[in-house]
Amino acid sequence: MNKITIVGAGRVGETTAQMLAEAELCREVMLVDIREDAPQGVALDVLQTSSFFRFDTRVSGSNDPAAMAGSDLIVVTAGVPRKPGMSRSDVLEVNLGVIDGIVDNALQYAPQAMMLVVSNPVDVLTFRAWQRSGWARGRVFGQAGVLDASRMASFIEMETGFSSRDVTTIVLGGHGDSMVPLPRFCTINGIPIEHFISREKIDAIIKRTRNGGAEILSLRKNSSAYDAPAAAITSMIDAIANNRRRIMPTVAILQGEYGAEKIAMGVPCVLSEVGVELVVDLGLTAEEMALFEASAAAVRADIARL
Repeated sequence: MNKITIVGAGRVGETTAQMLAEAELCREVMLVDIREDAPQGVALDVLQTSSFFRFDTRVSGSNDPAAMAGSDLIVVTAGVPRKPGMSRSDVLEVNLGVIDGIVDNALQYAPQAMMLVVSNPVDVLTFRAWQRSGWARGRVFGQAGVLDASRMASFIEMETGFSSRDVTTIVLGGHGDSMVPLPRFCTINGIPIEHFISREKIDAIIKRTRNGGAEILSLRKNSSAYDAPAAAITSMIDAIANNRRRIMPTVAILQGEYGAEKIAMGVPCVLSEVGVELVVDLGLTAEEMALFEASAAAVRADIARL
């Protein structure tokens, strides 16, 4: 990619800029934020690590949304973060106005870009961005499942002691308490996790995965997670920038897959240079489908508030 713009120079945006620059996934990273001088300061700080990490990526900051002009991809991390005791849906009203403004700016300054939504509630805001932009569904998608799957993988690694490199997991549904981890598709070097972990412990891992973000928020107290989210964003961008055609859980607009329409949900997708190239429609069991539909109902309840 030539240029990636990150809208929101908070902790997730800053860490993402650092990781993108180090990986040299684009020639230029632009940070845009409404806070005066904040994105410029973040950009300068990241840029001054270039001699240590040996990258040539240009990193800049601006308070002017016109700075996103020429972007191949716009990453949305701006918005009000949730606080301890809050759900992701609790920040919908404020962040709805944020996403609307960003989409309007994208239509004006970067009409050919793709958009990766990270701000919460990510499923609803991804749907809103797609709806407001009028872009093809492959160009507007959200980050959640990659993060949730990585959290589940880490809990499996902690339980078994095996290398995290060998752990493969998949999580579907909305990015919240109703998310749907699928242990049937989780393996350790191709071997189902049931071979190594009891059903009782798997259930505990599923529960901890669903509360993974809240657990970090309660421990940090003054900040939600930002390292793992930034790594998840970077892994998705790597798949797109390098046209890897990786299958990754992604918040995508559904058009009949899983029996759902007019909704954005976390599902396996093929990520390539066009964004979401394909939604992978898994054959779910009746139990798994019931959980997926319950998660969809929670997302639809928030979409109804738009």
